[in-house]
Amino acid sequence: MAMPDLTVCGAGVFGLSVAWVALQRGATVRVVDPNGAGSGASGGIVGALQPHTPDQWNEKKQFQLDSLLVSQSYWQGIQATSGIPTGYRRCGRLQPIQTERGIALARARTGDAEQNWQHNANWQVIDQNGIKGWFPPSPTNLYISDDLSAILNPRQAVQSLAAALRARGVDIDPGAPDKTGATVWATGWEGLMDLSRQLNQPVGNGVKGQAALLKHDASNQPQLFADGLHIIGHTDGTTAIGSTSEREFTNPTETDQQVDDLITRATEMIPALKGARVLARWAGVRPRATSRAPLLGPHPTDKDHFIANGGFKIGFGIAPKVAETMCDLILEGKDQIPASFHTSTLASSV
Repeated sequence: MAMPDLTVCGAGVFGLSVAWVALQRGATVRVVDPNGAGSGASGGIVGALQPHTPDQWNEKKQFQLDSLLVSQSYWQGIQATSGIPTGYRRCGRLQPIQTERGIALARARTGDAEQNWQHNANWQVIDQNGIKGWFPPSPTNLYISDDLSAILNPRQAVQSLAAALRARGVDIDPGAPDKTGATVWATGWEGLMDLSRQLNQPVGNGVKGQAALLKHDASNQPQLFADGLHIIGHTDGTTAIGSTSEREFTNPTETDQQVDDLITRATEMIPALKGARVLARWAGVRPRATSRAPLLGPHPTDKDHFIANGGFKIGFGIAPKVAETMCDLILEGKDQIPASFHTSTLASSV
């Protein structure tokens, strides 16, 4: 087989998205993952695409905004090719405001959103009377409502991406990369651990998350974020609840009492969920670079190799922009990676 223009190691959302955009640009692509598509954190069940707060603007927030604004057309294009729904829905988000200080801060951010979101979306403070659907309790009876937040079904989205690639002649290869030619390493938390060992410095690690999927149709409701809990009404008539954040763990895919505690908290918050059948409990490990930001760019030591990793908790939301930015670099030689994401921060200490 002729050597492809690009080999992608890792069939999570970063790796598959890079492969998809590279194909769109006319490159030949090979995707390698011994475990198949979505075997890691990208195979989860929550799928909250939520923006950072619109104040204290920086390049990370701008990068995420750019990605969120193209997400609908991006996922629609993949779904049109694969025929598999991604579950994408720009449904907005409700967050209860807990304190008087929180009210002042939320109202100040309304102006920040107008300026920094450039009128592409809204951030508002509303009272309970302005809510027609479900909502969590709020001690102030006030809520932040934004219409930039979206959801998708991670498992479906990854399978849709993999099927779109297959439709264009690219299968997920279970073999090993030959390590020649341009290669992107999008290998999740284990890739960050490997890189830490290779460079003899802390590059990143993994944070375990647990979540649950209930049989409850909230497909016409906004997503909720309250008391650290995401409650997501998927388009297929299920509701996801997540997630824990566990720095220490022994089994990366085993669920325990913590996921049952999430269900209890969610049902206390939203009485309509009480009695809903639990369809699935899920656990997986999310990649977390030391900076918490994405880690993108040339490999610090290996020529023609590149890293696309990190993006803790925001991976699906930034995947379209990550893919475009990495393909700009690899295929066109245009390095437009924000400085705070760039692998050059690692190279300086190698």
